[in-house]
Amino acid sequence: MALELHRHADAAALDAALAETVAARLREGVCRRGRASMVLSGGRTPRGLFARLAATRLPWDRIRITLADDRWVPADHPDSNERTVRSVLLQHEAAAACFVPLYNGAPDPWSGLDAAQTALAQLPRPFDVVLLGMGEDGHTASLFPAADTLPAPSAAVTPVCIGVRPAGAPHDRLSLTPAALLDTRWLALHFTGAAKWSVLCEALEPGSVETFPVRSVIQQDQVPCRVYWTL
Repeated sequence: MALELHRHADAAALDAALAETVAARLREGVCRRGRASMVLSGGRTPRGLFARLAATRLPWDRIRITLADDRWVPADHPDSNERTVRSVLLQHEAAAACFVPLYNGAPDPWSGLDAAQTALAQLPRPFDVVLLGMGEDGHTASLFPAADTLPAPSAAVTPVCIGVRPAGAPHDRLSLTPAALLDTRWLALHFTGAAKWSVLCEALEPGSVETFPVRSVIQQDQVPCRVYWTL
């Protein structure tokens, strides 16, 4: 399935265009089904997008939000993706949205997997929006090259999330599985910079998902993937 490439002149133009598109998808979800769901990524790149969405008039009380992944740290930790979402996105009218965190206070992500999976069941699926980032090592969500992963121990349900111990990054993490991330009506990869563009180009070549986990998103035929980027 071919990628849709959306290149923008700068970060401000990128954030504005992506916020408008995401808002339209959420409105459509609420209009058609009475509610909408959105999966977001953390880090520095989406902060401008989050600020624009926070200032957008939407039926926020009918929108449920979670993260594609998070470090297994409390929500007030500087490295928490939840902290970014709460402090930048869930402001003003957007504070009415229902946010479903991944971190639940268990000693480690493996101990917290079943509780996290139960919490994620609150979100309508397929998701209306899944918005992912990408690292310069080709990871997306917390799907890292050479990471140790373990699915949820409950055999009664298909795993929605996995515990992750990255080989070269701090903190254990919880991540949605590739299958869960692709269970969406609208999927986008959002990044900035020439270095990441080069990584994307390399990841588009034939090769293993283990080398470039982002291949699970860009080399699949389940749902179209849009790439929103700028140098």
